Amino acid sequence: MNAPVIHRPAHSLAAAETVLTNARLILENEEIFGTLSFDETGVRTIDHGRSSLPGAIDCEGDLIAPGLVEMHTDNLEKHLLPRPRVRWPNALAAAIANDAQMAASGITTVFDAVCAGTYENSAGQRKEIFAEEIDAIELAAEQKLFRINHFLHLRCELTDPDLPTLIEAQVGKTILRLVSLMDHTPGHRQWRNIDDLRSFMTGTGRSAAEIDMAIGERTERGLRSVMRNWELVVEMFRNPGIVLASHDDTTEGQVEEAAASGCTISEFPTTREAAVKAKELGLKTIGGAPNIVRGGSHSGGVAMRELVTAGVLDGLSSDYVPASLLQAVRLLTRDAGLAQHQAFALVTFHVADMVGLSDRGRLAPGQRADLQRLRFIDETPLVRRVWCGGAIVF
Repeated sequence: MNAPVIHRPAHSLAAAETVLTNARLILENEEIFGTLSFDETGVRTIDHGRSSLPGAIDCEGDLIAPGLVEMHTDNLEKHLLPRPRVRWPNALAAAIANDAQMAASGITTVFDAVCAGTYENSAGQRKEIFAEEIDAIELAAEQKLFRINHFLHLRCELTDPDLPTLIEAQVGKTILRLVSLMDHTPGHRQWRNIDDLRSFMTGTGRSAAEIDMAIGERTERGLRSVMRNWELVVEMFRNPGIVLASHDDTTEGQVEEAAASGCTISEFPTTREAAVKAKELGLKTIGGAPNIVRGGSHSGGVAMRELVTAGVLDGLSSDYVPASLLQAVRLLTRDAGLAQHQAFALVTFHVADMVGLSDRGRLAPGQRADLQRLRFIDETPLVRRVWCGGAIVF
């Protein structure tokens, strides 16, 4: 069904009400030229045409779209580890800076993806900042220091033998809504092709001998820990209110295992085969927006445009570049034959629904007033204003 268009008699604005007019409104099933009103309680009305109400904001033909919903970004980690061997000393400041970057990218709900564990011993800094990241997110949320809504996405690195100890303290936290199961064992999933892994590691400046040693270490860790940790994580977090996601599914068998374990999302499937099987089994699929923007995977996986065209991709994540979401929307509209509202669906209500947040992601009466005003300059998005819960946050 199309989102309802509600007409009402002309009246003066209520003190806390905002009216946006002369705008292209991105609705669930269509794009219309019209007027939208909202306050802190949510979206109130949507009308065709322009408003003559005193105080209505003339949007000059800009887009008004729902605020983006981001379920997997490790961008906070960049603020805490800005350079190799550099650890930022103020985690709260890092969390606040990350929040501002999200808002500036049109994101109004973010799942901060925090890595529990590492895939090799030399990546130990991730373990060092693990508790710090979560504490900073919780503190900023409790003290209302954030501009937008934050939830916790716990990324569980199954190859790490210390994983059970790391995640035990996170059980029962209200901010935790999403848990993903990651296996970065060489020869499996993302790194099914060892040559792709070698190429990637060469780009980090390691010698051939160092790469061989690291691959051997990672392989041994994976064989020792993955199966045990998979069962443990599923047992700990298979609860109401927690969404389970598999990560980097490559084969039909891996998707079947994920479905049997209670996963409802296949995150970053690396092959078309895996994405098709996920859809067959009722799992939602999420892919990387940077893959769309760059024209393919950086690690040898399937191109997300191929999955979009095949109709087996439900949503997009910015992964490591927050600004990539809106850039991907533009490119899919231009190159993949999607209508603009269909492309926006991949970064708004499709994602909101898969993580159980049905109160956001759509411009419709009664929905949260999480929205953005933007325009595209050729392929480049320009976010001009963002509201979260009816308040201006950018």
